[in-house]
Amino acid sequence: MIESGILDKILKDVISKIETGKNQLYEIAEEARQECIRTEGAMLKIKNETLEIVEQVDWWEKKEKKARLRLAEVSKNFHKYGESDIRSAYETAKDIQVQLALLREKEIHFKQKRFELEQQYKRMKQTAEKAESLVSQVGVAMKFLSSNLKSIQEEIGKIQDWQELGLAVIKAQEEERRRVARGIHDGPAQSLANIVLRIEFCEKILEKRPEILPEELSQLKNFARKTLEEIRKILFDLRPMDLDDLGLIAALKHFLMDFQDKNGIQVDFQFSGNEQIYAPEIEVAIFRIIQECINNVKKHSKASMVKVNMERAPLKINAVISDDGVGFNVEEGLQSNRFGLKGMREWARLLGGDVKIASSPNNGTRISAVIPLKER
Repeated sequence: MIESGILDKILKDVISKIETGKNQLYEIAEEARQECIRTEGAMLKIKNETLEIVEQVDWWEKKEKKARLRLAEVSKNFHKYGESDIRSAYETAKDIQVQLALLREKEIHFKQKRFELEQQYKRMKQTAEKAESLVSQVGVAMKFLSSNLKSIQEEIGKIQDWQELGLAVIKAQEEERRRVARGIHDGPAQSLANIVLRIEFCEKILEKRPEILPEELSQLKNFARKTLEEIRKILFDLRPMDLDDLGLIAALKHFLMDFQDKNGIQVDFQFSGNEQIYAPEIEVAIFRIIQECINNVKKHSKASMVKVNMERAPLKINAVISDDGVGFNVEEGLQSNRFGLKGMREWARLLGGDVKIASSPNNGTRISAVIPLKER
């Protein structure tokens, strides 16, 4: 039997280590975000400098053309012009060519630097997003452990097996997702710094190079549309709102129809039994398992069709997801966890259910999930 003091010390040590890791992740995310902002500024500067170089190249090209014409004229009419005139025309044309070559080399250098900055920005943005995602996940654990240390200690004595603790973790995670999703849904949470910078860039283009403004505005519109799609995806990943608004079956139909429309993979969904409302953790588990299977179809299977069959039995829900894709080696997949297979099994096990996976190379994949029911 673990003494209370020892248990307190263990919990406090765990919380301290998690807090330290969370702070380190936050610092990484913040540094990456700051680097993104600095890189955006450098990208804007290099864009402006490139525009100026392009204008100078255009000007010197016109001047070089005139110099060549002048050189051709004096060379052709050598009886009309003196040797000094010919030498002067030749030296002028040569100097202009040298200046033009230098400017063109500088233009190439600026474009290469701009490309490198764009790649650096992309890498830093990915780092920041991954770090922020980890901070969010660690925050769930922190909230669960540190919100009420005493109540955790009391509950440990009452827990009979790992399943009850697992359900508590699921509830804590889903409550946190619901809260964060509502916050993002109610107010904007994405930084608009890059859009503002692009707008300022468009203003400068309007003054100097109005002819390329439509292209920049088109890129800005596409970026804004992509940002909106990312926000919607974040909202959906945090908490599928359709589960609350429509219920499990309707939410699955909406998700599968949207998947079919966006990816061109035919989806056949069949449900037998009465549609009912169940405990939130059950609805979320079933939805997440099917969502993971469907995402795997898109990422790995190269399938043209996927079937989702659900059955509402008296004491359980059976779900079978099968596709006609390339298949894979199940043992290798479980060891590497490339397909989120362990996560699906863990969702089912925490609710007293099970997930079975049948697949082999070139023979498609069939995943069967069984979840015991607890009606709400």
